[in-house]
Amino acid sequence: MRILLIEDDEMVAAGISEGLQRHGFELDRLASAEHAIPALAAVAYDLAIVDLGLPGVDGMALIREMRRRGHALPVLILTARDRLEDRVEGLEGGGDDYLTKPFMLPELVARVRALIRRSRASSSSELAFGALQLDLGQRTAACAGRTLDLTGREWNVLEQMMLAAPRVVAKQKLADSLSRWDREITDNAVEIYVSRLRSKLADSGVVIRTVRGIGYRLETERSDA
Repeated sequence: MRILLIEDDEMVAAGISEGLQRHGFELDRLASAEHAIPALAAVAYDLAIVDLGLPGVDGMALIREMRRRGHALPVLILTARDRLEDRVEGLEGGGDDYLTKPFMLPELVARVRALIRRSRASSSSELAFGALQLDLGQRTAACAGRTLDLTGREWNVLEQMMLAAPRVVAKQKLADSLSRWDREITDNAVEIYVSRLRSKLADSGVVIRTVRGIGYRLETERSDA
């Protein structure tokens, strides 16, 4: 699971990063809001942790902009503001939970896990992108009216791309999705599974596009025109 942390206090950010990584989360850090929207467009994050007191564009303005652009990932607000009015504004402005500083790491981890769990539970078990359809409950895939015969690893890679489509999925996130199968997954292994999926999606109208230096995304052939 990959988290975007937007926190300008270096000590707080370092502590959160180390703590979450110890609990198995992948984490990217930003010190200001200005680069958050491009990051969200490039990577399929599972959750964002946003400090309200950011330099320049504040965290609340960032959250509103995220929601305006259609980013539906859960957002945990992190701030020293503890007034009732601040908490209400944060939740009504697009935040999903609110944690005030100072806080204990076990509570932060518990809230992160609960938000991701609720987000996944509320998602539909059926996904569609162009002619491609996935049933997450049955773990079946079909494209252009034909059933796709996928291995477990191929399913994991395609599932991650479908959940993010049409956004880019980082190659590391795809590797993480395969970690349950092997202790170490190399970039070359990810490329192999992507290549196999491309063959199985041939002539379906859905293609896997490589975004150099970042990862992959699903596109419809119509979008290439």
